[in-house]
Amino acid sequence: MMLHFSGLAKLKTKKIVFEDIYAACDSATLEQLKELSSKRRVIEETINESSFITEAIAREMSGGLTSRHQQDLYKLEQYLPLLENLFFYTEEISGNYQIVQWTSSLKIRWTSTLNASSFFNIRGPKYFQIDNLLFELGMTLFLYGAILRERALEVLPDLVQSATFFREAAGVYDHLAREILPHLQPMLPPERPPEALSSLSAAMSLICLADAQAVTTRKAEEKGTSPSLLAKLHRGVAQFLEEASGVLYTATRECKDISSRILEFVLSCKSLHELRSQKYLAESLKVSGQVGVAVGVLHSALFDVKKKIPGEESWKSVFHKETDSVSEICRKFEHENDFVWHEKIPSGDNLPSPQGNRIVSLTPYNPKRWVRQLAFKIEI
Repeated sequence: MMLHFSGLAKLKTKKIVFEDIYAACDSATLEQLKELSSKRRVIEETINESSFITEAIAREMSGGLTSRHQQDLYKLEQYLPLLENLFFYTEEISGNYQIVQWTSSLKIRWTSTLNASSFFNIRGPKYFQIDNLLFELGMTLFLYGAILRERALEVLPDLVQSATFFREAAGVYDHLAREILPHLQPMLPPERPPEALSSLSAAMSLICLADAQAVTTRKAEEKGTSPSLLAKLHRGVAQFLEEASGVLYTATRECKDISSRILEFVLSCKSLHELRSQKYLAESLKVSGQVGVAVGVLHSALFDVKKKIPGEESWKSVFHKETDSVSEICRKFEHENDFVWHEKIPSGDNLPSPQGNRIVSLTPYNPKRWVRQLAFKIEI
């Protein structure tokens, strides 16, 4: 079983009408601005849960897609190329005072799902306003990556397809961290949503890669892969998460109001996969005749993990099932050692550690732009 961190896609946003802000120079530009507003309105209604269309109409509007997550991805894939095109043309004349004024009139507002104080806001969701199209592009891409993660969990019985979606999500977050959000950082106000930080997207990319490797490792378990390789694969998952936790600590220095839940999730997943790695290491040691060492590895693993049980009930349940399974294996190994092998059980620095093996990589995100000429009425 995997630990799940849900809710990243539960962002909210305020309405934007592009054609009311940007003065079009011709009818073609006006129509494109209206289309951009229309595509965004569909997303607004979806994430704000203000849409009243039936499931049948939603399915028809998305070309027959039946999954809610598929439909949401389709809507974003219709909006993002138009937004990329608007960003391209406004960037060409970004120094123009009128363009700056128009963009500031958009009042781009999004909530955060990772802002700690938002959980205690009794007046409803807290909106962050940053009047820059990079903020709109960044938050939309963050939402896109979050829904790709949800889709990966939705198709989890199909392990290959699930890993594919996790790798795609990792690519989206990597693109955000490298290409989009660094340019936004100098313009961020002191009060900013965590989703606007490059470091948070970098951490999310690593988390998605860890998810992809965890799913791939489960596939290897089903195929009966050797315990020694499974130990390395689980250790590889833990290494991704260890790197992600380091990046998250950087994010918390940049934004003090990040929910501690995301860091607890990462550290809990890391502990869980370290336990699984040591379980398979012990099994491989037993196969090679080192039963005493195998028992020592399991003793150490169980001692360490009992200090890291998470607080969230659903995560705690997964931990208890895993520790019960490892405890049972340990009892069997101890019994066999007591009656057959009589080997000394080492501890501490005398125990071997599993080596990590990372075998997954992200799928690069290649932004699409619908190349359409936009002409604005710019006063000189």
